[in-house]
Amino acid sequence: MISLTTPVSENAIRALKVGDEVGITGTLYTGRDAVHKYLHEGGTLPVGVSFQGGILYHCGPVIIKDDHGLWKCVAAGPTTSIREEPYQWQVIRDFGLRAVIGKGGMGDKTLQACEDYGCVYLHAIGGAAQVLAETIKRVPNVYMMDQFGAPEAIWEFQVVNFPAVVTMDSHGNSLHKTVMAASTAELARHL
Repeated sequence: MISLTTPVSENAIRALKVGDEVGITGTLYTGRDAVHKYLHEGGTLPVGVSFQGGILYHCGPVIIKDDHGLWKCVAAGPTTSIREEPYQWQVIRDFGLRAVIGKGGMGDKTLQACEDYGCVYLHAIGGAAQVLAETIKRVPNVYMMDQFGAPEAIWEFQVVNFPAVVTMDSHGNSLHKTVMAASTAELARHL
């Protein structure tokens, strides 16, 4: 497993290739449909949030307050990323992201942005929301909750060894495209 610590350098990202397993330590921010659309339409990040060299997680976490009034994440599974395809390339370009985490992969615009700007797409395991939440050691802040609601807010996570797999790299390679091509070819053989 390759260790990544945020903020992540472009060199560290360019060294990754499809199939590499990573463990992320540092800060992750969540962002879903509302955040992506807002940024795409010219919105700005709240004070205290920086995506520069950062990692954005497509996730609508389940968060509670503990007995001390602190946020605690109890479930943090990935959401389907393709919904962000119309916006993701621009968010990568404009905000300096080095990685995006989700499930299911993304399309050609995001793949091109990964190549152009030094970013990767990381696949997190769907159905393992509680296991992934165990890597979230602290939830220091939440941003835009009043504007977007809890699932769509920007949550700040401090993580240790959050596991993911590179499925789209900064060299134009996409495991999702490879699997789709192989599946389509196999299907055609049986028609």
